[in-house]
Amino acid sequence: MNAMIDMQKLLPAWEQFRAATDISTIRDEAHYARMTQMLEGLLVEAGGDERHPIMGLVDIVGDLIEDYETEQHHLPETNGIDALKFLMEQHGLKQGDLKEIGSQGVVSEILAGKRELNVRQVRALSERFGVSTATFL
Repeated sequence: MNAMIDMQKLLPAWEQFRAATDISTIRDEAHYARMTQMLEGLLVEAGGDERHPIMGLVDIVGDLIEDYETEQHHLPETNGIDALKFLMEQHGLKQGDLKEIGSQGVVSEILAGKRELNVRQVRALSERFGVSTATFL
């Protein structure tokens, strides 16, 4: 890339691009919603091709979203048991419904913190709920 940038050409192009996309540091929830919608559209356009020319813009918009989420959407500290309880509630499950991790008694002990999830159980839960194994660690 040429170290000398022609600002006379760049500035009008930037102004036109910014007006069309509203790309900037995310200001509020409405702007956040527009940026996440844009990111989804960009990802659809890229079609999973990591070498697609639009991926540079995906990185920029993704970084803006991540910065806003870090600043505005603080997530509480949780652990794997909290995540499991949340997912059970969201899916309307009872302890006996989690046969892939053991009997109702085993599930009860895990939820009470008397027993830890093992690797097999973490993998099974990850598969069942479609989340990362890190969710339960």
